[in-house]
Amino acid sequence: MTGSLVVAGLGPGDQALVTPEVTAALAAATDVVGYIPYVARVAPRGGLTLHASDNRVELQRANEALELAAAGRHVVIVSSGDPGVFAMASAVFEALEKSPALHNLDIRVLPGITAMLAAAARAGAPLGHDFCAINLSDNLKPWALVERRLRLAAEADFAMAFYNPRSAARPHQFARALEILREACGPDRLIIFARAVTTPEERIETVTLAEARPEMADMRTVVLVGNSSTRRVGRYIYTPRHAD
Repeated sequence: MTGSLVVAGLGPGDQALVTPEVTAALAAATDVVGYIPYVARVAPRGGLTLHASDNRVELQRANEALELAAAGRHVVIVSSGDPGVFAMASAVFEALEKSPALHNLDIRVLPGITAMLAAAARAGAPLGHDFCAINLSDNLKPWALVERRLRLAAEADFAMAFYNPRSAARPHQFARALEILREACGPDRLIIFARAVTTPEERIETVTLAEARPEMADMRTVVLVGNSSTRRVGRYIYTPRHAD
């Protein structure tokens, strides 16, 4: 097979945070495949075909990219942040698993800066000790599993990062997530709402769990919750590297 497939992360939003490796892959691509707003971040040029699609067709998008690469095209499938964090890399390999004839296809996954890490850097170092990331959407898993993982992570005293916290279709679920956090962590735990981080619409707000309200988050927000040792120092939030 003469084609190739690159699965690339475009970072959290600022073009300066796209890695040189990803920039080079985009420059060499004949086709870019991805969710509509992510493809819109790629500048059109001669010889490049852009294939934008809706957010809920990940496997269809992955299959399209594999088919283009198998036909000899040099394809980049784009995600925001890092492609391996709640993004397209897993979908590509799920599709590949069902296509044995393509197992020898040249596939590379190029990392990107996640919204979680960009938000943490803006705040200080809230993820400085053990942490976990949880996608609060129940589109691909049952809400009961989200609640169980959330409660167990809080009881284990992880710092936590939440993706897709609150959408128009499920506004009640983030309210429930806050209830679980208050029960497990207490009212004084620090929580950071980082919206549209690294873009002109960026907003970072740190409050306690007692002060947190569901409407402080939307689908462009990453929510970071500290562990029991997380504290303020001036205007920064950090989690010590030692365990109390």
